[in-house]
Amino acid sequence: MATVLAAATLVVGAIGADVSLATFDGKPGTTFEFKELNDPVMGGQSTGTWRVDSGGFGIFDGQVVDVPSLKAPGFIKAAADGTFPDASSAASGDLVLQVRSSTPEYQGFRVSFASGTLAPSYACSGGGSIPMSRGCYKAKFQVPSGGNFTEVRIPFSAFSDKWSPATGEQTATCAEDASVCPTAQRLSAIKRLEVWAEGALGRIHLEVRSISARSTSAAASLEAVPPPFNSCRSPVQRQLRYNISSRTEPTVPVPVDPSESLAQAVCCDNRTKVYAEPQFLYQAPDIALFDKLSGTTTFYDSACGVPLFKAPVNRSMADFKADTDEHGWPSFRKEEVFSEHVTVDKDGFVYSSCGTHLGSYLPDSAGPRYCMDLSCIAGNPVQQIMI
Repeated sequence: MATVLAAATLVVGAIGADVSLATFDGKPGTTFEFKELNDPVMGGQSTGTWRVDSGGFGIFDGQVVDVPSLKAPGFIKAAADGTFPDASSAASGDLVLQVRSSTPEYQGFRVSFASGTLAPSYACSGGGSIPMSRGCYKAKFQVPSGGNFTEVRIPFSAFSDKWSPATGEQTATCAEDASVCPTAQRLSAIKRLEVWAEGALGRIHLEVRSISARSTSAAASLEAVPPPFNSCRSPVQRQLRYNISSRTEPTVPVPVDPSESLAQAVCCDNRTKVYAEPQFLYQAPDIALFDKLSGTTTFYDSACGVPLFKAPVNRSMADFKADTDEHGWPSFRKEEVFSEHVTVDKDGFVYSSCGTHLGSYLPDSAGPRYCMDLSCIAGNPVQQIMI
């Protein structure tokens, strides 16, 4: 198997138009009835449930176990049929899931959609391996850990309508065979959506707030930081964690473009290099960082989405908070750094491997300390898709 990381890196920070395909809030045109289906093959014993919570999201629960006669994992899935909105404008973009999970370690989450087939449910059972079963496009996804809903973006180029009905793994990839790729024509007429747990043993819990399609064509034109001053190699993500995206004004003590957000100004604009976000921003009532953290948390680049820090490591959450409170910005120690993505220049400024300015390296009596702007480490992760 190969990890399609480069394609995901190119789109993770992109900004474009969304086409809402499915929601769970009762909205006409995007509300469809999802039904759960257990593995029916040769005595399959995997079981699951699907229900819609009053908070406006679907809840997929269950357990994938071996099919006794095959001694291999089965599947469970939730599926909906209908006439979904035209997503052809996003053909070069991504399928976007708003999800969260209490089982982020599960390795068998997948999503599929059917189009261009007379029998969508049949196509999504055969995966192109039996006659007349082309037209159900499937890809894997992973859900980041954490209690908040997170965007998971899967490039449409990572989908294929040729996959094994026994394992869910693609038998031909879009990179290898253009005929298996979803086209704009196919995205204009989606007739079925499915969320799967397949091909991996384990209990699963997945909550889905929405499924949409996003075009990335407008990304370059919507980047606010002028190129001569922009150190970031990807646009700042538009839905940052911890409510950072609500800071739409560049509250920095030097002139920058008024259209810049705080994250764009602090993380990408070289004119603000020696400045930081407001001290104790993480304590603002609408951000309240430490109220949102539960256990060890990974912090991602606010532009390109690579992992930067993981905390707390070798200390308690109380110690992490005390260190941060002492200095006024999230403070990380050596053991908490993803060194392959974090560098320090000769002047002590800290950058990510994507060119994002993260903060300053300010060692103290306890040892190396990375004093970071929350605005720059509040990203959503690069989606790694296994095919």
